[in-house]
Amino acid sequence: MKQNSINRSSFPILISVFFFWGFVAASNTILIPIFKKHFTLLQWQSQMVDFAFYTAYFVGSLIYFLISYTKGDPLGKIGYKKGLIIGLIISAIGALGFVPAAGAQSFPLMLISLFIVGLGFALQQIVANPYVIALGNPATGSHRVMLAGGINSFGTTIGPLLLSIAIFGSITLASGTEVSLDAVKMPYTILCIAFLLFALLMGVSKLPPITHQEHVEHSLGAFKYPQLIFGMLAIFVYVGVEVSIQSNLPELMKQSNMLGLDNTKTVHFISLYWGSLMIGRWTGAITVFNLSKVKKKLMTVIVPLLAYGVILTVNYIKFNAANELEKMNDLYSYFPFVLILILGFFMAQEKPARTMILFSSMAAIMMLIGLMTTGKIAVYSFMSGGLFCSVMWPCIFSLSIAGLGKFTNQGSSMLIMMILGGAIIPPLQGYISDQSNIHISYLIPVICFVYLAFYGWKSKQVLLRQGIDYDASVNEGIEGAGAELQ
Repeated sequence: MKQNSINRSSFPILISVFFFWGFVAASNTILIPIFKKHFTLLQWQSQMVDFAFYTAYFVGSLIYFLISYTKGDPLGKIGYKKGLIIGLIISAIGALGFVPAAGAQSFPLMLISLFIVGLGFALQQIVANPYVIALGNPATGSHRVMLAGGINSFGTTIGPLLLSIAIFGSITLASGTEVSLDAVKMPYTILCIAFLLFALLMGVSKLPPITHQEHVEHSLGAFKYPQLIFGMLAIFVYVGVEVSIQSNLPELMKQSNMLGLDNTKTVHFISLYWGSLMIGRWTGAITVFNLSKVKKKLMTVIVPLLAYGVILTVNYIKFNAANELEKMNDLYSYFPFVLILILGFFMAQEKPARTMILFSSMAAIMMLIGLMTTGKIAVYSFMSGGLFCSVMWPCIFSLSIAGLGKFTNQGSSMLIMMILGGAIIPPLQGYISDQSNIHISYLIPVICFVYLAFYGWKSKQVLLRQGIDYDASVNEGIEGAGAELQ
């Protein structure tokens, strides 16, 4: 593969796809309560929104893997640039599908449309990370991926806010206000146009096509590595718990012993949850810069506070326009949890396995606190799962592919398939909610975080038994892994 210098005018077009992934993934949470009320769904049925979206990642990745395994890498033949354009067009078709689906008042058609959007995203995700790394000096490739990850997290933060304005006319509506299903037509039509516009811009940009022809390994040798097997389950659980926590939050916050809020008044909480991921990812990105120990410690405090400030600023602008500034108090109360995250970064010492054990354990404790309390303390405790999930993808990814050698790419594709967890775990939690209650259903995240803590310990033991220089291996892995993208 040829290395290319970055074209400054074209590079922003490339990383824009990272924004779309985050924007749509976070915005799905706004659709869930609307669909639940309109179609009179059970809680587990409402989670089919996540099921359709994240199953598309699995199906798309599986199809791509099978084609690559049998006939060679199709992107290597047509080029990364054309691959991204095709992915954007597929997502545009899916977004446009919301128009006839809303007209037909059909929940299945809505899910099919979202599935098609996700198929396009699967292809885009397979292309975009290596594309970003290829465009320039490999030594600074991780910096560019981290930048793209920050764009992704910004999309997750403002996605719920912008979609709520497009659907509700403001961030919130009066409790009990009916929202017509036709309200989704305009925002998804605009999204369709945006996909097509960026596909056009991608086509006329000066981004190099980047093609390659490499020998295909016709075996499943990656499966002989236990760190990959444990890692695949870890990715499945991680993506699942990250999505499930927030997908069930609107229903949780409706309960009188929690906040007693109608789903139209919970948007800023959803934005704060996804913003929590941005806080952690921005802080985790500090490690890719060559800073002195003193400066790194200082930035570990400043960066998360800066990211938190961005969240507050975005919401302040929206609330000020809606004359609802009193709702800012809901965001200010989250500050202590940001301080806990900062403490966690100092304790983790930039070691992936240690980070997995520590952050997963802290998250499990927060979930237990949420289960044993009510009101804002419970809601914020559950929401803080976003803070601790924020840096898990690069840790899991790097630990899973360490020592795979020529099977690294095969292992990577297997890990991406396990995004399927985002399709399975939310409906599972929804089913538990229907059988008992939404509060008790948060036992599912506790179990997930316990496994992730176990994975951090187990992966280290497995690698040491293979005689791998643990710290050196995982540090190299993180450079190539980048940030997790929804």
